Amino acid sequence: MTNTNKASLSLLALAGVSPYQEEKNEEYMNEKQIAHFRKILQAWYNQIVNEAGRTVNHMQDEASNFPDPADRATQEEEFSLELRARDRERKLMKKIENTLKKLDTEDFGYCDSCGVEIGIRRLEARPTADLCIDCKTLAEVREKQMGF
Repeated sequence: MTNTNKASLSLLALAGVSPYQEEKNEEYMNEKQIAHFRKILQAWYNQIVNEAGRTVNHMQDEASNFPDPADRATQEEEFSLELRARDRERKLMKKIENTLKKLDTEDFGYCDSCGVEIGIRRLEARPTADLCIDCKTLAEVREKQMGF
């Protein structure tokens, strides 16, 4: 099993949604598929919100003024790492919200650059994907060349 497949299964396991089973000659991005991806995105979003709540509770419960500077520094570093993770998730929540809007406008599932279908499996691996694999690869090459 490839890393992409493992990541896809991991994400789906976390979101609690089983992989979509395409039917023969099924129309791309039909109502059933849209509902499937909406379920994944909403579960992912809710998961992030719940994690943020746990972080707040953890930081309130664990906040101590340790007399030892090393202990205090360790706790501050732990909180800093946790806050950085939550900040990344906050940005991800914005992407999820934008993707949910795309589901409503029928733009979901198509490459923003060239307009081709992104594909069910790629979207399950990365539900917020807005580029097909070819355009994403080209964008990454350009970024590498520009030194970003």
